[in-house]
Amino acid sequence: MKILGIGNAIVDVICKVDDQYLIDNELTKSTMKLVDENEFQKLLSTLKVAETISGGSVANSIVGLSQLGNEVGFIGKVNADNLGKKYEEGLVKEKVKYFYNKKKEISPTGTCLILITPDAERTMVTFLGIAGKINQNDIEDKAIQQSEMIFLEGYLWDEGEPKSAFDKAMSLSNNKAMSLSDQFCVERHKGDFLHLVRNKLDITFANEQEIRSLIDAKTFEDVIEFGKQLGKLLIITRGEKGSIAIKNQEIIECKSKSNLKIIDLTGAGDLFAAGFLHGFINNFSMKESLEKGTEMSLKIIQKVGARLN
Repeated sequence: MKILGIGNAIVDVICKVDDQYLIDNELTKSTMKLVDENEFQKLLSTLKVAETISGGSVANSIVGLSQLGNEVGFIGKVNADNLGKKYEEGLVKEKVKYFYNKKKEISPTGTCLILITPDAERTMVTFLGIAGKINQNDIEDKAIQQSEMIFLEGYLWDEGEPKSAFDKAMSLSNNKAMSLSDQFCVERHKGDFLHLVRNKLDITFANEQEIRSLIDAKTFEDVIEFGKQLGKLLIITRGEKGSIAIKNQEIIECKSKSNLKIIDLTGAGDLFAAGFLHGFINNFSMKESLEKGTEMSLKIIQKVGARLN
């Protein structure tokens, strides 16, 4: 198996809202907020649902990798409830090996409201449910050992128990990639994330806001300097400014395309990671890998949701 993803197994509930809705509900545009079940249900009752899709950041990336023809798997915790069954069916349909045995749990399958504003930005409100209770016992040793690489998401650090799952997975794998996930997530776990990026990870994916927050960079030049000194592969997406890969003294840039009809930015980073990793594991050049990430990202932002099919 090429890549095993480990992340929050979340069902995405996509809704279109205006900017005033975010203001009225004290939500910060383009970020992810964790809520309890009561707050989640309260918000859901005020919304019109456009679409429901099996999601989660790393799961989206893994599905993208599968659609590109790679042999991949995923570990993420769901309940044996209706949404949990649908979640597994969604992965299996996409030819992703699902290494988790569902069982009846007290908490339901995790759900995420994806609120899309007219400018195509997405703001997420997540009730992690059982997804946030993944622990080391849910990690299948054999699945990790048979994978060339694991791909983790920063969101996993938002709860206590997943740290044991995270640490176990890291200890069993020889090649580790991770997405920083979200600026608020970075700010909450800055010390831990910085330690991971510097000492544990082989590849780190971040957008410009996340990496600047992580290292308290005043300018993008500070980010470049950090990347050069890191000695590991750092991949940064910069929206309309394109993307950049840094390793040691090598800096490779890839431009984005302009004049696109952007429908929804959900999954842009997830599919970029899928495209880049597809290139990386199939021996593309760094430039070609960035270009493949850009291609996948551009495809997804011209449709609703984080899945291409």
